[in-house]
Parts: sequence; C-alpha cells; structure tokens
Amino acid sequence: MKKFLLGALALVVFVITGAGIFLAVAPPERLLVATNFAAKIVCSNTYMAGREVDEILANDIVPVDPSLQLVRAENDEATRSTHTSMLGLFAKARAVHTPGAGCRNVYGDAPLEPLPNAEAKQPGEAAPETAINADLQSIIEKNDLVGPGMRAVVVLKDGKIVAERYAEGFDAKTPLLGWSMTKTVTAAIIGRLEQQGVLSRTDTGLFDGWKNDERAKISSADLMGMASGLNWDEGYAAVSDVTRLLYLEPEPANYVLDKPLDTADGSRIGKDFTYSSGTSVALSRYWVDKLEASRASGRNFAPPMQYPEVQLFEPIGMKNAVIERTADAFIGGSYMYAPAREWALFGQFLLNDGKVGVQQLLPPGYVDWMLEPHPASDGRYARGHMWVEPPRARDARGEPVDPKLADVRWLAGHDGQSVAIVPKQGIVIARLGQTPSKLGWRVENLALAVIEAAK
Repeated sequence: MKKFLLGALALVVFVITGAGIFLAVAPPERLLVATNFAAKIVCSNTYMAGREVDEILANDIVPVDPSLQLVRAENDEATRSTHTSMLGLFAKARAVHTPGAGCRNVYGDAPLEPLPNAEAKQPGEAAPETAINADLQSIIEKNDLVGPGMRAVVVLKDGKIVAERYAEGFDAKTPLLGWSMTKTVTAAIIGRLEQQGVLSRTDTGLFDGWKNDERAKISSADLMGMASGLNWDEGYAAVSDVTRLLYLEPEPANYVLDKPLDTADGSRIGKDFTYSSGTSVALSRYWVDKLEASRASGRNFAPPMQYPEVQLFEPIGMKNAVIERTADAFIGGSYMYAPAREWALFGQFLLNDGKVGVQQLLPPGYVDWMLEPHPASDGRYARGHMWVEPPRARDARGEPVDPKLADVRWLAGHDGQSVAIVPKQGIVIARLGQTPSKLGWRVENLALAVIEAAK
C-alpha cells in the first residue's frame, strides 16, 4: 500500500508539474486574452488617467469576469509598461505606453519600445462655457438615472455645460475610454479627409489584397454601416474575432484584411448587418494609406500619427483625446480616451453639422448622412458608425423606442459609454462609466429625463 501511495503521489506531482510547464510555455489563448486585456487596460489607465493599479484591477478588470481575480499586474516605470499574468506565473502579457499615442500590447519577444513619430500632448483642459441649470443638475444627481458605475456625466445645451457630475476619483481632466464610441470618431476622420479631397466614402477597391476578388466591391460606406459582407464574430465570451483582434494579434489591421466574405460571390455586401470592430480598424488602415499617398504626392498634411489631433481634435477643442494604436494601425473601433467634456464636445460638433464656428470640417450633408438609418440594420444602426436605437443589452435590442427619442442618435460603447445627440433641443448628453449590460441599466431613461426637464 505504501508503494502504491508513493506512486500515486508521484503521479499527481508529475501531472501538476506537467500542467504547470504547459501553462508557462504554451498557455491557452483564452488565458492570454485575459492577461493581454488586463495589461492594456491597466497600462492606459495608469499612464493616461493617473489611476492606481489595484484600483484599476478592482473596478475595471475583475468586474468583467470573476476569473480575472487571478490576474496579477505591476508597472515598470522605467519602460512605462505594464506586466500581467495569471497568479504571477502563467500567460504573461505586456503593454507599453507611448506619450501621445497611448498604450498597446507587446507580444512575444518584441522589445518594449515606444512607437516612433509620436508627440506627447501638452496638458490642457477643455473649457466649454458653463451655465449650470438647477433642474438638469438635479436630474443627473439621481443615481438610478445615471446608473451604477457612473464616472462622468456632462450635459450640453446650445454648446454650454448645463449639468455636470463626476464620481469620486474622476474629474473634468480624467481621460475615459469610449470603447465603441471610437467608431464614430473614425467616421468623422473619414469625413474630414473627404472634405479635403483625399478620399471618398464611395471608394471601392480599398486594399491591394482585395482588388482581385469580390471584396473589391466593398466601399468605405459599407464598412461604416456594418454591411461589409466580411465574415466576423463580435462575441466577447470566448476567443473570437474581436478578442483576437484586440488581444492576440500583433498586426490587427492585417488580421481584418485577411478575413473572407460571408458569401464568396459578394452578393451580401451592403445588404447584411454584421456589427464588427474589425471594420473600424480596416477603415483606420484605409484612411492612413490614403493620407500617406496624398502626402507622397506633395500635399502638406500632418503625418497620420498627428492627423486626428491637428485636423479634428484641436479645432473642436478636444485637448486630451488620444486614439490608441499599434505599429500596424489605429484601433479606431475601440480605443479612444478623452475626458467626458471632450466626448460631449465631439457630440456638439456633430450636432453642429460638422462645423466649428464658421469652419466646415466635414462635407456639407455628411453628418446628415452619418445619422441616416442603414437599411441593412432594420433601422437600428446609422450609416456613419452610430446607433439609431438607444444602447441596450443584446436581449433588449429591437424593443420599441419611446417616440420622444425618435430623432436622437447615439454614440455607444461597451459597459455603459454613450453620447446622446438630441437635435430638436440642441442637447448633448455624455455619460461614461463601468456599467456592464447585465446590470440592466438603460441610458434612455436618463435621456428622457433630461429632455423632459429641458423643455
């Protein structure tokens, strides 16, 4: 019996040791998604928002999934990088910060180096005129309306701040992640370049690798309307196209450009709605390619790394906005950080039909086109990377919308990020926080209360 027990113990030790070696040498992709996600979020919120590692883990990482309690994270100030792992042992991941360009994951043995050609931003604060309205301020002081996990709410009316609120630890200077609200900013960049004659939303044959097959039929308008016809899985529960794009691929744009069509003959391009963060990354590669070609032909534009800031953010008054990028592409579907006031200013820019003062930054009629429902989406999504229906959990999408919100359009992002644009009343409502959809909170109730109080 003693020999048997010793043999069994040896087998257990062997299995555990083998499992440990396997996890250390070849961790499952799902674990790497988790640790790369944590590295990226901790890095950005440390070096851009000035938050503490433990607080970020507790409030931004663990709420996503209980298993993320096993993630360990630490920063290396010398390289401005974040290092994560499971239990400090397995699935090690890294992210590095570049001043002016945000954070990006670094894979394998690639060096922890900042991106070239980036310029650190000069500290500043967006300062729209403030005229606090007591009735509207009382609305956003109601916790049930602003929702659990609220971090910032800014309400503009006629371009002035009429209500504003921040959670403890956040203020008017704190950059906040917009997640998929970044997509709408990408659509505005496309419009800015169209206004300057660099590209057109009707362009086809967007990439060399697409020109010899049916993908040559895809236009940038198809990409913005989520009707590209490309095969894509936007699920976040497992290793999917979107989690691979964000947390496993060193060249995310190339990953998207290699995706096939859902139907080989391209017959569904422009006809089927498939929500895809990949299409926004493809659009980001497209506008960078077109801008570089225009610069090579002699036109005097800022290089791509600085173009959004020079041509869009600075005129709007967005002093701290950063679209993060890799060496391969801007992550134009998911990763823009900006203070809540700047998200609201961007909404005001769209409300003003793409004008800043007398300067028309977007083509006349472009914003109207952006706000128009795309037929492929059954009226739920607009043509310019925006939502027609309010942001909701997946199981609530398609439910009737209150008629008072019929003309409202939405920038919407993961975990409760939104900017509501209310044209008839000249109102913009920016609300950011950490509010998973499983909590059941609905931003439309906040919008309805603001609209009613603003009459």
